Amino acid sequence: MKKYFSTLFLGALVALFAANPVTAVAQDLNVGFVEPRVILERMPEMAAVQQRLQNFVDRKSQELADQEAEFQSQIQSYQERTAVMSDQARANEEERLGALSAELQQAQAVAEQEVNQRRAELMAPLLEQVQQAIDEVAAERGFDVVLNTTTSTGDVIILYVAEELREQNDITDAVMEKLDM
Repeated sequence: MKKYFSTLFLGALVALFAANPVTAVAQDLNVGFVEPRVILERMPEMAAVQQRLQNFVDRKSQELADQEAEFQSQIQSYQERTAVMSDQARANEEERLGALSAELQQAQAVAEQEVNQRRAELMAPLLEQVQQAIDEVAAERGFDVVLNTTTSTGDVIILYVAEELREQNDITDAVMEKLDM
């Protein structure tokens, strides 16, 4: 009985694909391409976002530099006093300095998370504007799918697209026009 249902299920799948082959579905798709990274780089608001982020990074860097300087000062003080310290006092001081080192490493990790969070907060409105423009242009041109051609670091995602198709369906410039750029 179980084998009968397996055979029936497999037969139904074969019939489904025979009636509606994947290639026919793929040929019916209207695919567009866009480079959001290029659009973001050219947005006038991007300079302000980058400056605000840089100011935030500078503040965090200064906080960490101050903590690092204080830690180094305490290490130097320990090294100067180590010859006159008892074994117990030396062990206690090394434990305290180890804890301070761990706190400094934790502060560095937290600062990195805060910078990433701040970047995301500052970029969100721009990304939303770009996405809305992409949606509008895609709808106007009747695209079923719009693919991002590169990553945020510029690495290529789509390895091949026929040149004619790319020229016809690249909406990067149209999205920038939609954003009045």
